[in-house]
Amino acid sequence: MYQLRLFIYLILLLIATNANAQPLVDTVKLSAADSVALKKLQEDPKREFRGVWVATVGNIDWPQPRSTVEQQKQQLINILDFHQRNGLNAVVFQVRPAADAFYAKGCEPWSKWLMGKQGQAPVPFYDPLEFAITEAHKRGMELHAWINPYRATTDANYGALSADHITRQNPGWFFTYGGLKTFNPGLPEVREYITRIVLDIVENYDVDGIHMDDYFYPYQIAGQKINDATTFQQYGADFSDIRDWRRDNVNKLIKMLSDSIHAHKPRVKFGVSPFGIWANKSQNPEGSDTRGGDSYYELYADSRKWVQEGWVDYINPQMYWPIGDRLVPFDKLLPWWSNNTYNRHLYVGQAPYRMYERRQSGYLNPAELPNEIKLLRTNPRVQGSVYFSSQSLVNNKEGFADSLRLTYYKHPALPPPMLWLDSVPPNVPMNVRAAIMPGTTKVQVSWAEPVEAKDLEAAYGYVVYRFEGTEKIDISTPDHIIHVQYDPTTSFVDTTAQRGKTYLYLVTAIDRTKNESDRSPAIAVTIP
Repeated sequence: MYQLRLFIYLILLLIATNANAQPLVDTVKLSAADSVALKKLQEDPKREFRGVWVATVGNIDWPQPRSTVEQQKQQLINILDFHQRNGLNAVVFQVRPAADAFYAKGCEPWSKWLMGKQGQAPVPFYDPLEFAITEAHKRGMELHAWINPYRATTDANYGALSADHITRQNPGWFFTYGGLKTFNPGLPEVREYITRIVLDIVENYDVDGIHMDDYFYPYQIAGQKINDATTFQQYGADFSDIRDWRRDNVNKLIKMLSDSIHAHKPRVKFGVSPFGIWANKSQNPEGSDTRGGDSYYELYADSRKWVQEGWVDYINPQMYWPIGDRLVPFDKLLPWWSNNTYNRHLYVGQAPYRMYERRQSGYLNPAELPNEIKLLRTNPRVQGSVYFSSQSLVNNKEGFADSLRLTYYKHPALPPPMLWLDSVPPNVPMNVRAAIMPGTTKVQVSWAEPVEAKDLEAAYGYVVYRFEGTEKIDISTPDHIIHVQYDPTTSFVDTTAQRGKTYLYLVTAIDRTKNESDRSPAIAVTIP
């Protein structure tokens, strides 16, 4: 299978770079078995990270401005329901867009994008992050708390900042660039502060991951200069070049966060979504064959090093260019990143928002995003993708969300396990039973919690499979998953059973990092 994936990947790369190429099935003659395998690769992976960014900055995705608390809750439920129906299994929820908070158990002020004014708590009170985690887990979806590490303001209206905003409490921690206040990454106290902010989230909330976006040192603006020369004189003695010092400052924060997160909760994942280009080959012989902005030289973010050193559990580059793009072709950037994963997970940032651009681009082609998904799935070093952003999917332009539900994500997928965090699977659920509920065709499946695994961890959740009586039992594919849950409940009601059919039910256990146990014995039920 691995050789087949490599073969198909190379073929798709050749086709993707040919603007006049015909579909694969018309170009390459595959055997019947390979055709089936290709279809499975493109449509039915059992393990795949399927995420979506839910942006709160500027109320991009949530909440709608001037919403009441009950309206906010319902809006978020609607968002989660929509993405669950379309097969997604992870939500990257922005909780700290600008040194502010969409959560209660921390030291930064409430975000102005929650109730309209920075520092204003929701009335009646609720905790948006806690609510989001609970609702996501109900739907078998991971919740990754997304923070912006260094951005402190998004406009120059400093008078609207609350009295307890960090820019007022410690004004010396910031420089102003492009009219916006940004944390000075060269200050050790800034790194310590950001780490404490992250640990507030890790210690107080049941998050599956901590996620950082691409805003490190600010994107360059002509005529603007970063005012950190004094900090360099104070802390940069080991460096002759201020640019290397800046990169080291960011590296120190990434490592500090990684160490701290995993020390406090070893199973919490840490990922970063950097700008899509690490460096261009024209700038660095180890860079990608692209011609665009970059993170290494422009943002002083050595994103490849974070993967090399194992400081992140996943890297999620924002690859917002189409296949065959003249300057930054998706199909050339993808193999560069896949060749630089260093056994960490690679989730590709995809751009449905670009379908709404007025200028001509490859994303005006309805087949662009589906073709990207197909290309990702033929690369054995890619474990999934994340879409920017939620509202772009909800709007369902060109029926893309429908294609996820009906084709590409029509079966559930479990997030890929991270064996460096946890390689010990749970034990098998015990005493599995299945019985028809009186007077209905509903089947209640129940089981007993398995004994603790070798690492002394209890089961975190369960997966229920259903086969028809004559089908071969095979849980290596997702076709027969009917329920995924992230809670310790030991029962499930199947409401889709049909009269006259015999079903076989079996259950597996999963742990926090989604390692899966062996399957239970199959229990047969015939619906009269």
